[in-house]
Formats: sequence, C-alpha cells, structure tokens
Amino acid sequence: MTMDRRRLFAAFAGVASAGAATPALARDSAATPRAEIEAAALGLRPNVPEDQSTILQRAIERAAAAGAVLRLPPGNFRAGALQLPPYAAIAGVPGTTRLVMAGGPSLLSSSGSDHISLSGLVVDGDTVPLANGRGLIHLTKGAAMRIADCEIVNAGGNGITLEEIGGEVTANTITAAAENAIFSNDAAGLRIAGNTVRGAGNGGILVWRSKPGDDGTLIVDNRVEDIANKKGGSGQWGNGINMFRADNVIVRGNRIRNAAYSAIRGNTASNLQIVGNTCSGMGEVAIFVEFGFQGAVVADNIIDGAACGVGIANLDKGGRLAVVQGNLIRNLRRGRPAGDDPADAPAIGIAVEADTAVSGNVIDNVEGTGIQAGWGEYLRDISVTANVVRGADYGIAVSVAPGAGTAVIANNLISGARLGAIVGMEWTKMVADDLGRDAPERYAQLSIDGNRVR
Repeated sequence: MTMDRRRLFAAFAGVASAGAATPALARDSAATPRAEIEAAALGLRPNVPEDQSTILQRAIERAAAAGAVLRLPPGNFRAGALQLPPYAAIAGVPGTTRLVMAGGPSLLSSSGSDHISLSGLVVDGDTVPLANGRGLIHLTKGAAMRIADCEIVNAGGNGITLEEIGGEVTANTITAAAENAIFSNDAAGLRIAGNTVRGAGNGGILVWRSKPGDDGTLIVDNRVEDIANKKGGSGQWGNGINMFRADNVIVRGNRIRNAAYSAIRGNTASNLQIVGNTCSGMGEVAIFVEFGFQGAVVADNIIDGAACGVGIANLDKGGRLAVVQGNLIRNLRRGRPAGDDPADAPAIGIAVEADTAVSGNVIDNVEGTGIQAGWGEYLRDISVTANVVRGADYGIAVSVAPGAGTAVIANNLISGARLGAIVGMEWTKMVADDLGRDAPERYAQLSIDGNRVR
C-alpha cells in the first residue's frame, strides 16, 4: 500500500502530539512502539557532581504523562528517592548510563503504578544502607512491570524488592547486594528469567507470600553465585533460590553455585516444581523441600558438592507428597554450617519422609547414606525403586523405629557400600545390617525385593 503526502504528514503530526496525549494501552503494544523523549533536552546533564533528583523526577513525570520512553544518555547521574508514576519508562545505554544513589529510602520506587519499564540502566546503590526490606529498586502494587537488561550494583539492602507485582525481571545482572538480590512478596503473575546474581549477603532470588497461597512465579534460566548467610540461623538465609508460602512456583534450568545453605529451598510451598537445575558447592541441603508443603516434583537436576543432595522433610509439620526422579547427585561430604542439628552431620544423597516416590536417580560418592527413607517415626508410604547408589557408607537406610510406616525398596543397584547395602535405622542407630535378607520376617511393613548389591 502506498502512502500519499497528506497521510505521511498526518503520521508525523501524530508522533509530535504524543507528549500531550493521555497514555493508552495501545502505546505499550509491540505493534505500536512508544515515542521517546531525550532527557538532555529536559535539562539533565551527565557526569556532574550535583544531585539531579529534581530534574530527573520532572523528566520522568513528563515522559510518563506522554506515554513516552525517557531516554538517558551515557554518563553518571546522581539521584535518589525517584518516584515512578504509571507508564513510567526509562531507558539507557547498557553499561554506560549509570544512576548513582544520592539518598532516600530507594533510588527508584513506585506504589500502585502499572506499566513500569526500566531497561539498559546501571543502578548503583553506592553501598548506601537501606531500611530493612527496602530495595534499591522498590516497586509496590503494580501490573505489567518490566525490568530488563539492567545492572543493579552495590545495593545497601535488596537489589530489587517487589510487593504485589506482576510482570517480568529478565536479563539483569545484580551484583553485591547487601541483603537479597531479588525479593518478591505476594507476586501477581511474575517471571524472573535469565538474570545473573553474583554475591549477595543473605539470599539470591526469594519468592515469598504473606500467607500460604497461589503464587505461580516462574524462576527460569537464571545464574546465581556466591550467596552468603550474614544473618545466621539454620537455613532461613543463605539460599540461592528460596520459596516461602508460595504455591505453584516453577524453578527450572537455573545454575546455582556456592551458596551457604541451599541452592533451592522451598518452605511451606506446595505444588513446587524443581526441574533441570545444576547446583554445585552447597553448604547444606542442595535442594530442600520442607515444612507444611503438599506436592513437589524434584526431577532431572544435577547436584555436585553438598552435605545433602535432596531433602523432602517434615511429615511432623504436614510435609508430604513428592516425586524425586532422574537426579544425578555426587560428591556429598560430612559436615554442615554452624546452627544445624549436630545429628545431621553425615552426608545423605536423598532423604524423604512421606508419600514420596524415589526412582531413577544416580548417587555417587557419599560420605554417609545414599538414600534415607524416613527419620525415626516419620516414615509413611515411601517407594524407592530403580536407583543407582555407588560409593556410600550405607546404600539405602530405612527407618524401623517404633511408629514408622510402610516402604517399598525394589530393583535398586547398590555398589561399593562400605558399611551396609540396605540397613534398618532407629533414628541414628543402625539396628538391622542386612534388610535384604531378613526384612520380611522382622519388619512386615517393609517390602524389599529385586535389589542388586555388589
């Protein structure tokens, strides 16, 4: 289709009048690119020592009112306490447009604003301390949020805090956050994907809720490294990826390395999927599903280096119903961080308690037990089938303590067990050293058949 001169001039006029128009949803669509406003034309100057918060705030508001993107040039801009109204969109030149924290509760924040977009910015907290729970970027109650291709560095609290937010956090790098890199509470349809987290004081990516319920956040294809535990405790902090009270979360395809406690930890998080992640250098349980959860799938993960590979725990708190399948777990060592129960010292490949199928896993080189079914009286309806366990002290240990329930242990291959292939435990005490031979006579609740020991 051809465009005559009258229609061409009309199109130019439409772009020129965008600054006076009320924002429309169509302006945010992929089919209708948003107009841009150059920040330099509004008085913003790069690389000056003065705090430019007032000028930058006016520029943000003007661009948002026009439904336009505020385009920042390369350079450093000192600012703080900037408020993002609905439709605020700020774009910089990746790696060279730097906003430096000059003060305030956060550098960038919003409350009740939809359609926020931040891209191509370096957001530098300059290690200015933030109040408890505050993020260098702090967004509350908003939909269609987008933070993409940004660098968030030196945050004096959280790198990004999201409260009741829907949208996406994608392809960002968050470095040296004093608290947590990304913290979400009560998400409303969130995708956290393709980000890199390097160094955080207490947590990498946290997805929490105020009370148990549907969350549905997707945590996919992120890289999380070097997570410390400055707050202490016995696992509340120091995790690469952590879900708390958040149901229906998917954690897939992430690479987690060197965390003080767990690579991935779900606490009271039901219908949790942990699939296809690679985890190495963990201080405690690499993948931990604990407390009052109902429903978890832990499948096709690689774990290399931890005190425990996979833990499915807390039948006493209602924790139940899981599948642990197709994981490769290796090089598990004795010893855990300070604050743990001393009884937890031996390494374990996979530990489960209730209503769980453990199948098709390969476990190699364990300074302890390959697979532990039950803990004391906390054993109910466990199936351990078709696994390979090599080089462990005990191949498979099953609880035979008073009150322990039913387990099936069948068709597993156990190679090189140093102290026993299939053994019965009363808490930490071994009371049966060869269940493959005498379980049917002594423990009617166990079915043990078809296992190969060499």
